[in-house]
Amino acid sequence: MDITLTPSAVATDASAIRAPLFDGPFEGSPRAAELIARIGDFLNGELADLVREKGIDHEHAPDKDTLRHVWRRSHAMGFYGMTLPQAMGGLGLSLLDHVLVKESIYASGSPLAPHVFGELSGPPRVGALAKFATPAQMAQFIQPVAQGEKAICFALTEAEAGSDAGAVQTKARREGDVYVLDGRKRFISGSPFADFAVLMASTSDDPARREVTAFFVDLTQPGVEVQSGYKTMAGQSTTGDIVLTGCRVPAANLIGEPGKGLALALGRITVNRLLHCPGMVGLATVALKDARDYARTRRQFGRSIAQFQAIQHSLADMATQLSAARALMLSTARQIDAGGDPRAESSMAKLFCSEAAFRVADAAVQIHGGEGIVQGRRVEFLFRMLRMYRVLTGTSEIQKNIIARELIGDAA
Repeated sequence: MDITLTPSAVATDASAIRAPLFDGPFEGSPRAAELIARIGDFLNGELADLVREKGIDHEHAPDKDTLRHVWRRSHAMGFYGMTLPQAMGGLGLSLLDHVLVKESIYASGSPLAPHVFGELSGPPRVGALAKFATPAQMAQFIQPVAQGEKAICFALTEAEAGSDAGAVQTKARREGDVYVLDGRKRFISGSPFADFAVLMASTSDDPARREVTAFFVDLTQPGVEVQSGYKTMAGQSTTGDIVLTGCRVPAANLIGEPGKGLALALGRITVNRLLHCPGMVGLATVALKDARDYARTRRQFGRSIAQFQAIQHSLADMATQLSAARALMLSTARQIDAGGDPRAESSMAKLFCSEAAFRVADAAVQIHGGEGIVQGRRVEFLFRMLRMYRVLTGTSEIQKNIIARELIGDAA
């Protein structure tokens, strides 16, 4: 069954690109339309062949050598660093274009979708750091990641520091020209195949004072261990813990100023929250199209179940919720491109897209019936994956807190 939504490479005119669900004008630039077409060929051609050759699916992740091959090929084709600042070789895309390109990648259904421009481990992790990094840091850490030679993860979360990001317990103690780091980072995406980490640690000697500082940490150096013996509920093993025991990090690896780590991490939080939405919308699009196609072919009582009104109404609800989520996502992108700082709208988009996408996946499982609850079926995987997005990158409850605070102000 082919659920690929990417247009043909010859359809580079913006008006020729189809919306993910219905016919309509393409909302982005001609350049974004061309990128979507070219990336579609990459996903459906070379990467599809690699997926078959290596036996990769959503629950059987590629090894690091395979990932590095994907990163280098994507970089060679001009995709990998496209979200970077133009000074670093990026394409200078508007946020709207970025959202549309990312949505199309995830809507392809490819298990390699997150790696086309390094969502877990590549340029999106370092682009915003360029203005804080020293020339030595650029050469040692950022440029190798931008070129697909190395991978990096972002290490903030701990057992007691999740939604309360400032409650970091990992300690960084200054000793001459080094900092000695001790602590444990938890649930760090991309850590099992990362070479480096952007790691947050407390540099305060007063337990009552929060002072979070950012460091580049080489994950291969003594005193660092990445423990990745667990999987998420989606069955993936792309998450792990980083354990630091007397890890000696050169003071030259400190990013920006001491105590400014959270500001550095959260400096683009409005944009970053929004950029989680196209992945959810793209995956929910796959779930909806799988459900629609299954309903057309599954027969009961002498006819396809797509002819039953209950199934039709379920599909209609799924499409409506997904279209509403997509509209909120694109509207917020346009506001940011216009120079706004729509903090409430960005949280609304993350909240609504994650909740709506999960409802779509839930309904897709229901339409598949017994087939939908069998492990190994894509729709069953999407149900688990989209359930995770309601927790990841800021829970729904945290988004509601932010929205309420923007509405009420200091009274909240």
